[in-house]
Amino acid sequence: MSAPIEIKSAEAVEAFDSFSRAFEAFKENNDERLAALERKGHADPLTEEKLARIDAGLDETRARIDALALGRARPPLGGVDQGAGGDHNPLLREHKSAFDSYIRCGETGGLKQLETKALSAGSGPDGGYLAPPQVESEVLRRLSALSPIRSIAGNRVISGGLYKVAHSVSGPASGWVSETAARPETDSPTLAELSFPAMELYSMPAATQTLLDDAIVDIDQWIADEVETAFAEQEGAAFVNGDGNAKPRGFLDYTAVADCSWSWGNLGFIGTGVADAFPASDPSDVLVDLIYALKAGYRQNATFVMNRKTQSAIRKFKDQQGNYLWQPPAGMGRNATLMNFPVIEAEDMPDIGAGTTPIAFGDFRRGYLVVDRAGIRILRDPYSAKPYVLFYTTKRVGGGVQDFAAIKLMKCAA
Repeated sequence: MSAPIEIKSAEAVEAFDSFSRAFEAFKENNDERLAALERKGHADPLTEEKLARIDAGLDETRARIDALALGRARPPLGGVDQGAGGDHNPLLREHKSAFDSYIRCGETGGLKQLETKALSAGSGPDGGYLAPPQVESEVLRRLSALSPIRSIAGNRVISGGLYKVAHSVSGPASGWVSETAARPETDSPTLAELSFPAMELYSMPAATQTLLDDAIVDIDQWIADEVETAFAEQEGAAFVNGDGNAKPRGFLDYTAVADCSWSWGNLGFIGTGVADAFPASDPSDVLVDLIYALKAGYRQNATFVMNRKTQSAIRKFKDQQGNYLWQPPAGMGRNATLMNFPVIEAEDMPDIGAGTTPIAFGDFRRGYLVVDRAGIRILRDPYSAKPYVLFYTTKRVGGGVQDFAAIKLMKCAA
């Protein structure tokens, strides 16, 4: 995972302090609720209502902290050295200048000249022109911050439309021998070929010609700002629930089987023991079962994935010593933890309910792969929505499970 973002602004510090105070109030009120349950068998409705308000406030404050962290992490595109060569590369500078002319006034001459210099800029018949590498790298970086699964998954950038990889199902074929001993033949490894096609994702931001004519407006920055949220929302949904039809395949689309019957090609699940919820007594036990269903090699880099409502329910869980299992972030730009493992909030995960899988746990860097085809294309359209200029922006992305042993699910099932 990326390094934590250090945020020093007074607003961010105030928001984090407010979050910490709210969690202390949450624990105090939840302790009161639990005590009432033990004494009377039911909680005071006023206490329940107050707890719900504090819980909602925690989510709102955390969203505010995340927004501040993301805003602080966005450097101006025009003022950053973009990787190898950056703005010192004459061809990249020329590409950026020609692209700026195309976006502002539809001038394609500069981009067409680049094609003769062996710098691929795309063409009109191909569906637009390639954005400069600065724009592409910034959009992908922002998607890693906005798209929850992308932020923890493995990633490959490809030049074609399909990525294939062979994965050893049975593990490596190897053995121990002494220096002079004969080398016995090892068993042949069992390989599974996995394919990850890159599907087309698009957004169509609109601008007025007045905005485009304003020289002070950073066009690269504007494009990144406009497409990041649309791309992140679509990606986030597909990486969790996508069916693989014209979109990436989400990890919840794969067959889930009881972990005791797990086999390659399926994801193993641990049941909660209750058809539509967590058990009323010692609910933390099933979380322990989920954690240790994962092999140690995956567990050391594992992450919990759940939505806001599930996280709200988990916040109330305690261990046998009375300690809360869920803990707030230890600092700005960090994640909350559950039993010392990071928690990623993905709103596309299902709620707690009959037969649902509201929690995933695993090493997503090894378990789930996001494939990006290099290049973001932009087609300028000044005709379809006059007086606005539309920018049909496309990127190609795929995804799917690459190691079925690296992710386990929690299922609401008896």
